[in-house]
Amino acid sequence: MGDGSPRRIAALVRQDVRLLVRDPAPLVVRTVMPLLIMGFMQPLFRAALRAGDVEDATGAEQGVPGMAVMFLFFLVTVMGFAMFREHGWNTWDRLRAGPARPFELVAGRIVVPLAVAVVQLAVVFAAGGALFGLRVRGSWTALVVVGVPLALCVVMAGMALVALCRTIAQLSVFANLLALVFAGLGGALTPLSALPQWARPLAPGVPSYWAMRGFSTVILDGGGVRAVLLPAGVLCAFAAGLTAVTLLFFRVHHRKLSWS
Repeated sequence: MGDGSPRRIAALVRQDVRLLVRDPAPLVVRTVMPLLIMGFMQPLFRAALRAGDVEDATGAEQGVPGMAVMFLFFLVTVMGFAMFREHGWNTWDRLRAGPARPFELVAGRIVVPLAVAVVQLAVVFAAGGALFGLRVRGSWTALVVVGVPLALCVVMAGMALVALCRTIAQLSVFANLLALVFAGLGGALTPLSALPQWARPLAPGVPSYWAMRGFSTVILDGGGVRAVLLPAGVLCAFAAGLTAVTLLFFRVHHRKLSWS
């Protein structure tokens, strides 16, 4: 990495911070929505957990991490809009023609969304404890060990979709579909033990499954850091694969994307 790389990355990060401060509404809404939905669905989650032999369940053990994971993947759409915005402002061509390399463009664009994703997870879990009685039987540090690679995986999924989609309409459709499919298969909408038979072989193929597996290990089983190393490692592998797809796009494709 050249001497100018940190400065170029920092410039991109500062721009994203300014835009976020100017319009924080998407972050606020994505953080509040899972808590609102949790308020309606807690009885359903409580019944599902108690049917699965968690006799003292309040429902928050499933609902809080489930809603946190589901709505975290909706960040993919917001990231896509941010990237396509560069084309609407006619600044993307200048970025690509400048000295910044593909790695620097990607690194500069993921810092702020990654921080936003981590904050969103932290607020939802903290509010889940305060509002819905979430009890974490294991280590809070273990929750962080799962949460950080999950956030990175979500951010890189957004970058990869930008790499694969030609228009903002395409990205919006695929991002929303991805969030819903991942929520269903990953056990965000129902305990993993209650997934339909047809879904169980498919579930390990989505990152949300490993996130929910890690969170459940900590919240319900009292697991510590060592107990969640496998789910965290798989999430890191997902993030690495999505990063490879993204960098391949930036190296190979130079077409201008479209809002239409």
